Amino acid sequence: MTKKLLGVLLGTFLCTTSAQSGPVDHYTTADLSRDLAKLKTAAAATGSASETLEHYNNHFTMLAYRATNGAAELHQQLADFFYVVHGSATLLTGGTIPDSTLASPGELRGKAVVGGASTSLGVGDVVHIPAGTPHQLLIAPGQEFLYFVVKVKEQD
Repeated sequence: MTKKLLGVLLGTFLCTTSAQSGPVDHYTTADLSRDLAKLKTAAAATGSASETLEHYNNHFTMLAYRATNGAAELHQQLADFFYVVHGSATLLTGGTIPDSTLASPGELRGKAVVGGASTSLGVGDVVHIPAGTPHQLLIAPGQEFLYFVVKVKEQD
């Protein structure tokens, strides 16, 4: 997907989610990549780190880094949009999260997604994970994954 197409998709999405005045936030791939070293340092102990970039009316943006598999997750009200900045991963979606626990209000976590579909992700890919969908990122040994996230309230 070209950067221009990504810009059109994200711009269309953000314009339709809510009217909002204020400055326009613009992140280039180079801007996001500059934070890679900082997030890698923060991830030294656990293999993952993230930072929230901005909060808006019904969504917020983050930059996230992984060098290890993520937990299985389900956000009851929030959808995830991922834009892959660096690296590769396998995304599992759907299926179930056996023995999941409530990590915080509306947020379920578990060890693994079971019975989900597998999708390979690489630089430039964009993914929408609807609210209520189990998902998990798997990182191959020795690999790393940097991705821009837009979390949007889809359910009440």
